[in-house]
Amino acid sequence: MAYQHEGRGHPLVLLAGQANNHHWWDPVRADFHGAHTTITLDYRGTGGSGAPAGPYSTPLFADDVVAVLDHLGVERADVYGTSMGGRVAQWLAARYPGRVRRLVLGCTSPGGPHAVERDASVRRALAQPDPARAREALADLMYTPAWRAAHPGPYTTLGDADMPPHARRAHLRASSGHDAWDALAHIGAPTLLLHGGDDRLTPPDNLALLADRIPDTRAHLLPGARHAYFEEHRAEAGGLVAAFLA
Repeated sequence: MAYQHEGRGHPLVLLAGQANNHHWWDPVRADFHGAHTTITLDYRGTGGSGAPAGPYSTPLFADDVVAVLDHLGVERADVYGTSMGGRVAQWLAARYPGRVRRLVLGCTSPGGPHAVERDASVRRALAQPDPARAREALADLMYTPAWRAAHPGPYTTLGDADMPPHARRAHLRASSGHDAWDALAHIGAPTLLLHGGDDRLTPPDNLALLADRIPDTRAHLLPGARHAYFEEHRAEAGGLVAAFLA
């Protein structure tokens, strides 16, 4: 497992989305360094980590996070997971309650039959055979056209281009197979939920589902934001997270 740690202060684990490595957090990571040491890892199959044969799962990724924390000697940390990273964070908080002080879940869902899934048009756009067009469709789901016009990229949230095909498929199955519905009620850490109001990749109705299921939550919807709310709405989202963690 490849991992990275920067800054000084209470440890904060940052968990990226599906088929992404730690660079997902590059645009906003430094915002947390005034109060936190940020810890990231490259999921198995991404970045500098190995790519063993699958199957992969979100509980397995949570176990990998604990292995990194053990290696660093970190007993307890704050955890901020977005997209599939939010799914991993759910298992981390439910299965290892003593390791998570405060939890932030962004643009994520409980998975399984209770989740509100993206519509068929989104699935078709992402599955089209032309990689360039599929990448363009993903960028449109991440950011608003106005923001992209002012920030032409490159974007760090569109996937690890160097992943081997078997690992990319394993990530897709891990995220698609996530179902933490029963485990959510066992999350004891105070939890902040964030979601973009215009998120079509993970519909915002999932925010209410998580808020109703996790015992100690506060929820915030960011109007007009898409899936990468944490980057496009950096000041507002980062401020909410910083205040919550403090």
